[in-house]
Amino acid sequence: MPNCVIRICTLLTGLGLTTAAVAAEPGFVSLFNGKDLAGWTQKNGTATYRVEDGVIVGKTSEGSPNSFLATDKPYSDFELKFEVKVDDELNSGVQIRSVSDPAIKGGRVHGPQVEIATNGTAGYVYGESLDTGWLTTDMSSEAAKTAFKNGAWNKYVIKCEGKSIKTWVNGVPVADYTDDKTGMLKGFIGLQVHGIGKGTGPYEVRWKNIELRDLAK
Repeated sequence: MPNCVIRICTLLTGLGLTTAAVAAEPGFVSLFNGKDLAGWTQKNGTATYRVEDGVIVGKTSEGSPNSFLATDKPYSDFELKFEVKVDDELNSGVQIRSVSDPAIKGGRVHGPQVEIATNGTAGYVYGESLDTGWLTTDMSSEAAKTAFKNGAWNKYVIKCEGKSIKTWVNGVPVADYTDDKTGMLKGFIGLQVHGIGKGTGPYEVRWKNIELRDLAK
């Protein structure tokens, strides 16, 4: 590492800033400061979220429904990047353009969800708490089925522009979806810990390097 970079990192550390808060790619901003959950609020469920070594860790709670750690700020058009690692037994996801409205299903989180899973569906788009089921119906790509690596950190890119939702997992194109079903064009980003039944778990899912480039005009 060049000496000038080392000096900058040392200075930032002295100011109480972490690399997670300042190392975003040009044009992107970090949604997670690497230290705490400022800017995020939990919705639904009793799963727990904590920060550990610059990583957000979600842990299942036995008998809990789906839980979500949601950004306080809503987003419409954006490019989102993050890395995620999940226990093989756990299904998870990232909500995009989602809503929790007390007047709708008692505040249950609903909206498009980009899947995090070890069963070949990673990167496809599901309608969380909607009546649509899977929003992406063509899930036949063999390359996409094997893009997610079990037990490893996986890099996701999600790009939303108008009705277009595109995803990549570890550089492999997965979903290319035109959202004519939900009508949801703006909402929070949410990190899901899937609900589990009694007598199972606990399981964990981890996120890091969560960065967003705002594409809204």
